[in-house]
Amino acid sequence: MSEHRRKSQQPQGGGRAAARRGQTGSSSGRRAAPRGATESPSDSYDSGGEERPSGSRAEARRASQRNSSGAGRRRAADGAGQGGHGGGRRGGPTGPGRGRGRGSVPPKKRIIDYPRAGKYGAARWVPSWKLVTGLFIGFFGSMMAVAGVAYALVGLPDVAKTAEAQNNVYYWADGTQMVATGGETNRQIIDYSRIPKEMRYAVISAENKTFENDRGVDPMGIGRALFNMAKGGQTQGGSTITQQYVKNAMLEDQSQTISRKFKELFVSIKVGANVDKEDIMAGYLNSAYYGRGAYGIQAAARTYFDKDAEDLNPSECAFLAAVLKGATYYDPAGAESIDPSATPAANRERAETRWRWILGEMVKDGHLEESVRSKYSDFPKLQSPRSNAQLGGQVGYLVDLAKAYIVNNSEKTGITEKQLRDGGYEIHTTFDKKKVGQLEAAVKKVQKENIDPKARPETDTDVEFGGASVDPKTGAIKAIYGGKDATKHFTNNADQTGAQVGSTFKPFVLAAAMKWGIRDPELKPIQAQDERKRVSPKSIYSGENKLKIENYDGTVWKDKDDKEWLQRNDGDKSYNAPSFRIDLREAMRVSSNSAYVQLGMDVGLDKVRESAVDAGIKEGSLASASFPSFSIGTSDPSAIRMAGAYATFAASGKQNEPYSVDEITDKDGTVFQHDNAAKQAYTSQVADNVTDVLKTVVDKGTGTSAQLSDRPVAGKTGTTDGNKSAWFVGYTPQLSTAISMYRMDDDESNKKREFLEMYGTGDQDKIHGSSFPAEIWHDYMEQALKGAKVVQFPTPEPIGEVVDDLPTPTVSPTPTETEEEEETESPSATPTKPETSPTPTTSESCGAFGFGCEDDGGTSEGETDAGGTDGGASPSTSESEEADGGNSRGNNNGGLFQGSSG
Repeated sequence: MSEHRRKSQQPQGGGRAAARRGQTGSSSGRRAAPRGATESPSDSYDSGGEERPSGSRAEARRASQRNSSGAGRRRAADGAGQGGHGGGRRGGPTGPGRGRGRGSVPPKKRIIDYPRAGKYGAARWVPSWKLVTGLFIGFFGSMMAVAGVAYALVGLPDVAKTAEAQNNVYYWADGTQMVATGGETNRQIIDYSRIPKEMRYAVISAENKTFENDRGVDPMGIGRALFNMAKGGQTQGGSTITQQYVKNAMLEDQSQTISRKFKELFVSIKVGANVDKEDIMAGYLNSAYYGRGAYGIQAAARTYFDKDAEDLNPSECAFLAAVLKGATYYDPAGAESIDPSATPAANRERAETRWRWILGEMVKDGHLEESVRSKYSDFPKLQSPRSNAQLGGQVGYLVDLAKAYIVNNSEKTGITEKQLRDGGYEIHTTFDKKKVGQLEAAVKKVQKENIDPKARPETDTDVEFGGASVDPKTGAIKAIYGGKDATKHFTNNADQTGAQVGSTFKPFVLAAAMKWGIRDPELKPIQAQDERKRVSPKSIYSGENKLKIENYDGTVWKDKDDKEWLQRNDGDKSYNAPSFRIDLREAMRVSSNSAYVQLGMDVGLDKVRESAVDAGIKEGSLASASFPSFSIGTSDPSAIRMAGAYATFAASGKQNEPYSVDEITDKDGTVFQHDNAAKQAYTSQVADNVTDVLKTVVDKGTGTSAQLSDRPVAGKTGTTDGNKSAWFVGYTPQLSTAISMYRMDDDESNKKREFLEMYGTGDQDKIHGSSFPAEIWHDYMEQALKGAKVVQFPTPEPIGEVVDDLPTPTVSPTPTETEEEEETESPSATPTKPETSPTPTTSESCGAFGFGCEDDGGTSEGETDAGGTDGGASPSTSESEEADGGNSRGNNNGGLFQGSSG
């Protein structure tokens, strides 16, 4: 270190003289602090680095100004100060000897010390325990104040103001009124003394065991609901009877939001503190919704059991307590139009399970004697779900269809189920009053002339028809036939039945073959998906009965049990023996199962499935596409969906979702307006060629009985395995209509609601799609299109390649057509199933899949199938009168248009 720098440190040391000077300055306040006291290098060094003695006050001020810009400096006091860490302590200008002048200004105090003073870096932003404690106290204090204000402001419920509904007025497509419903407000308040104690205890045991002792709220339940909603999870309702009463009786806003939950909480606390338990229970039971338009226990007793509430027995009380959990899923009548999973069978099973559990809980809780409980082993018998006479005939089905459309499309209509129940809407439907009447008249004519349960009780009971008519240009549903009477028959036969469609499914196979083509067997499987040949209707396939079905690469298809699939035709009939060569148009005309099952395998069943969905069939109604029989109709779409899908062909490939509501208005104006949004499912080339092939079916094939007197028709027959359902679906350019026929035990107590065979029904050996369904279709369409302009179908452009699946005709040992006819007799008029051909050898055996073994299964899911029969006319020797196929899958995928949004 230089001599110069060593000298510069001497004044900092202090010394006695410096100490005396500091003391004198401190006492008198008239001498400036030594330069070293400011901790600045400039206090010890001038520009030349020489020592400078202390000067006057002016000099001190100048020194202070010079040092004000240095980091860590302290402003000199008014003439007084002190050295670094005390007079005489040694230290450098930036070393441990630095300090603050006695006269420096202290930091300003703050109410909230944040960021924290005197802390540096991250420490400045870490709150002190005092700050944290203060914040908690302030927050909870504010919350208590808000809660107190909220508690003071909320009122108590008035049950007399609950469930006030207005009319919903439904209109036909022409603007005339169909029906006004909803405004009757099916509710009647009764006194607590008239409510059976078993009803009160059933609700307590099922929903709130601590009701008689709790304070009306369940803080844990509210907390769970708030937390669940805050994180975006499923919403939850109030868990106590008091909270549910508050929700039903007071809160107009039924949205599952945090703000509503807080409001509900405050009202429930106030109700729990100020209202007697008897009044809460009576209020809840008088305001709750029990389904079927019934508000309150008295209306529910009348709706379900046609008796007063005070006359309900413990079993009936337990049922009504079960329905309170949600009528959509616990009313045995079902609510498939709201949710496809809410089928009558599924709902009944849920209701019975909960009904039985509630009775058991009542015994366990000491509210019901075991001896009394043992008297009720059978589920209580219920009334029809529709008691309003205005909803009789087809009107109830039409209203249900419109309601379901509105609720299922609430994101478009903006109307929830509760809002629709509250009413006040004018609903303009697509339904044509004249066409609805014409369709009903056509069905009744066939029933009256052919179906006689008294004369043939074993074959003609439980016969059902369903029908739907759709405008191909828009998708508007013009007419439906849902059943005999909406007040007596639960299920809307036009919308959900579970009846398989048989060979009416074949057009989707043909469309897939023309849209995507068949896979090339010369290529590897992955490549073959891309390298395809689009087929022409002139393509050749085999019409052989008991045809061995192959994968597209030529290998034999086998099931999970390693059994080969032998596809059978209706009546075990082979076509064009001995070569069995048949083109796809002819195969559609005579409804050859073998040709279309093999075509489906060549195209790929995934593409067949996609083709059906593109046309408008809902995926939920489709059977498994893992089995060859998928191509011949093991699926069960509704009549509405089948009419809509065929309408896609009628519209040259443009698919419109079927819909039933054009416009909704309320007192403020238009709430909803339907917007057509067609999509191109197929090219016009594909759709028009399908139409041209289906014209052949009606002109000279299995559908000749559907011919209209003055206009062209395209359509297809369908009859399923076991003769358990029969269909005719057809269209003109202006209207597409589907008619179904089946037998089903519609007794509400029958959980399975199984389909029954139709051998002998209507005094026919066998019901085909070309018989009663085609007759109804014909009679209806003649009237519905009477006076309408005759429109021709478009002339199709040539499409695809002529694929020859049988390039070299060979003679086969399979019995000829004549031999088959001799071997298989036509069904007799008796209801017994006709004989099948002699039992085949092991190599020929259908295993679980042959005609007559449809109930044995054939898939890993037990979905069958045998290959079935399909859609011909009454038995004769003419090929054109032989028919199509399908299977008995027994699946019941209900719902609005089979789960549709329309």
